[in-house]
Amino acid sequence: MVLHITPYSGACLHFLDGLSWSLVFPCYWLLDQLLASCVATSLEKRRRSQDPCSFLTLCVLISAPLYLLLLLASLPLALLGFVLWAPLQAIRQPYLYTHRRPNKHQAEQGQAGPGGVGLGEWRPQGRSFCFCSANVCLLPDSLARFNNLSDTHRRAREVGKRIRNGASRPQIKIYIDSPTNTSISAASFSSLATGFRRTSSLDQRPDQKHTTNGPADPETEPLTGCPIHPSGAADCPVHPSAGDPGTSECPLHPDGGDTAADYPLHTAGTKPSSGEPPDCPLHSTGAQGCQDHHDCPVHGDVTQTKASSDCPLHSSGVQISISAPEPEPEEREAETGNHRPGEQAAGDAVSMTASRESLARYHGGDSGVGISSNNTLSHVPRTSVFKRPGRKRRHGDETFDHDISAFFPANLDFLALQEVFDHGSTTRLRRQLHRYFPYVLSDVGRYGWKGCCSRFKFLNSGLMLASRYPILDARFECYPNGRGEDALAAKGALFAKVHVGTSHQEQRVVGYLTCTHLHAIEGDASVRCEQLDLLLQWGAQFRQSSSQPAGGEKVLEDLVAFDVVLGDLNFDNCSSEDKLEQQHALFTQYKDPCRLGPGEDKPWALGTLLDPSGLYDDEVSSPESLQKVMENEEARKEYLVFPPSKSQCPASSQKGRKIPLKGNGRRIDYMLYSDEGLQPDWKLDIEEFSFVTQLAGLTDHLSVAMRLAVSTGEEEP
Repeated sequence: MVLHITPYSGACLHFLDGLSWSLVFPCYWLLDQLLASCVATSLEKRRRSQDPCSFLTLCVLISAPLYLLLLLASLPLALLGFVLWAPLQAIRQPYLYTHRRPNKHQAEQGQAGPGGVGLGEWRPQGRSFCFCSANVCLLPDSLARFNNLSDTHRRAREVGKRIRNGASRPQIKIYIDSPTNTSISAASFSSLATGFRRTSSLDQRPDQKHTTNGPADPETEPLTGCPIHPSGAADCPVHPSAGDPGTSECPLHPDGGDTAADYPLHTAGTKPSSGEPPDCPLHSTGAQGCQDHHDCPVHGDVTQTKASSDCPLHSSGVQISISAPEPEPEEREAETGNHRPGEQAAGDAVSMTASRESLARYHGGDSGVGISSNNTLSHVPRTSVFKRPGRKRRHGDETFDHDISAFFPANLDFLALQEVFDHGSTTRLRRQLHRYFPYVLSDVGRYGWKGCCSRFKFLNSGLMLASRYPILDARFECYPNGRGEDALAAKGALFAKVHVGTSHQEQRVVGYLTCTHLHAIEGDASVRCEQLDLLLQWGAQFRQSSSQPAGGEKVLEDLVAFDVVLGDLNFDNCSSEDKLEQQHALFTQYKDPCRLGPGEDKPWALGTLLDPSGLYDDEVSSPESLQKVMENEEARKEYLVFPPSKSQCPASSQKGRKIPLKGNGRRIDYMLYSDEGLQPDWKLDIEEFSFVTQLAGLTDHLSVAMRLAVSTGEEEP
C-alpha cells in the first residue's frame, strides 16, 4: 500500500523527464495554437460577426502562418526531446498522490483531523458522505474546440474555484416533523424561526424525538441572547436597542402604534412595560395568542396542548440545520465564483464571504428583512445573499430528495473528475482543489507505449480523484481494448481506498471509490461491455489485495462503509442502441439511484450531456439560468442531447426539433453504490441526489452529486 508521491522513483529520472518535455513543449504548444486558430467556437464566431473592422479575423490570418513557421523551426529539438521522453513513460508511476496538510485554522474549525476531516472515532449512529462526479472536458485547446469549448487553462482555474466555493458554502437543511409533508412552502417561511446548529457532512438527520418539538438536540449549540440575532443586533424585532435595554417601548411599535392584545410581542390585555412579563415575551396568554410554545426558541420545555398558528417567530415541527466549513484566512479575497467571464467579483453569490454572511432574519411586514419566497434564508441589509440552490423534491414513494442545483453540495467529501487531459490544466485545477480537499490523485495513466503491441498514448486517462479523507491505497488499470481515436488516450479505471473512521474496537472503517471513463465511440457497445467486465474484475481484485495486511501482520479486519462507482460511462439508460450496456451485470452488483430498470429511468432523472452548440446562449450561460432551463421540461429539450432517432442525424444540433423526444436526455454520467460486503447490521441509504449546473459555460456535461448515509443499527450511548 505505497502511494506514489512523485512521478518517478528517482530524482535523475525526474530531471530527464523535465528536460525532455522542455524540448518537446514548444512544438506541442505551437501545434495546439495552430490547430486552435483553425477551429472557432460559436462564441468566437459571434464576436467576429460583431467586429466591424474584422480585427479578430485579421489576427487569425496573421497568427496562423507565424505559428506554422515557428512550429517548423522547433521540430528538430522536439524530435530530440521525444526520443528521450517516450522511453521514460514506460517506467513512470501510474498516478501522482499529493497531500496538503490542513493548517491550524482548519483544525480549529473542525474541518480536518489528523488526516483531513474530523477523522475520529466512528460514531454508533453512522455518518453521511457526499460524492460528486463531473466531466470537465479539459482537453488541449485545439481538441476542446471540437466540443465548442476553448481557453482550457482559464476553464481549469474556474472549475476549481466553483467547485470549492460550492462545497465550502453553508449547508442548510430543513426538516419537517410530519409523516406526510415532505416539502416546505414559501408561505410557511413567513413564520419560520428556529435555532441553528452547526453540523458537518458527517451528521445524521436528527431523529423525530430530537426535533424542535421535543428535547433539545445534544449537539445543538445553546442559544445565547436573541434567538434570531445571536449578536444582539440593534434592529432585532425582539430586543430593544442595545443601548437602551430598559426602555418601555415595544421594539416593533416605537411610535406608540398599535399594541393590540393579540400581537405576538405583547401579553394579553396589557401594553408593553419595562417590567418582566409574566409569560413568554413572544407569546400572548389570551385566547388570541399563541397557545403552545414548548418549542419556542426562548422557552425550552414548557408543555402546552395546541400548536401555534399566528406567532411569526414560532414554527411547528421545523428544524433548520446550517453547516459551513470556515475558509482559510488567505482565501478571504473575492472570487469569481459562478460569474461569467468579465463580471465583477463583488456580485459573486457563491463566494466564501457570501456563504458565511447569509443569516436568518425575522420576516417583518415592512422591515425589508426576511426569508425570501424562493425558500432560501436571506439577510437583505447585506449585499451578499444566498441564491436559490435548487428546489428539493421527492417523487411519489421516493425515499430521498432530488433536485437540480446551481451549486455543488455543501460539505462535499469526494470528487471524481473525467477528461482532465491537459497537463497545465491539471496543475491549475489541482492547486485550486487543494484549498478544500487535502488529498488528490492526479496525472493518472501513462503516456507512450505500455507494451510492444499497444498503441501509443498521446493522452493519459484524464481521471482525477479528490478526497477530504485520507487515501490508504490506490491503483490504476488501463483498458486494453480502445478503438479509433479513443485508443489514443489511456482510458481506464482508478480505484482508491479511503479511511473514514475508527470503531470502538480499533478497527479501521474504510470506503472504496472507483472513478472511470469508458469508450466514447457510438456503436461500440461490445467494447464498453468488455470494459465493464474488466471494471468489476479489477475492483474485486483491488478490494481483496488492499484488505490484506502488508508483511503478514496480524491486524483487525477493516469495516467497509461504502463502495461507490463514479464516472462517465458513455451510454444512457434510454437509447435503444445501448441495450447491451443497460443489461450488464454491473447494475446487479451496484445500484443506480436514477434507474427503474433496463431502458427506463425514473421520471425525475435528467440527461447530463449538453448540446455543445448552445453552450454560450444567454439562457444557459450561468449556473442559475441553466438551472432554470433544466427545471423546465420544454425548455431543456433545446439544450440537452437526446437519444438519436431515425429521423435525425445523431451528430446534428437538436435545437428547434419538432419530433418527439424520448426521456429527459442522455444520462451518461453515473453514480452507483453497492451494499454488498458491508457489516450484517449496516445499511446504506440515499439522502439526496442532485444534478448540478454550477459549471455552466465551462463544460458540456452536467455534474451529478449524491449524499449517502451509512447507518450501523446501533444506538447512541
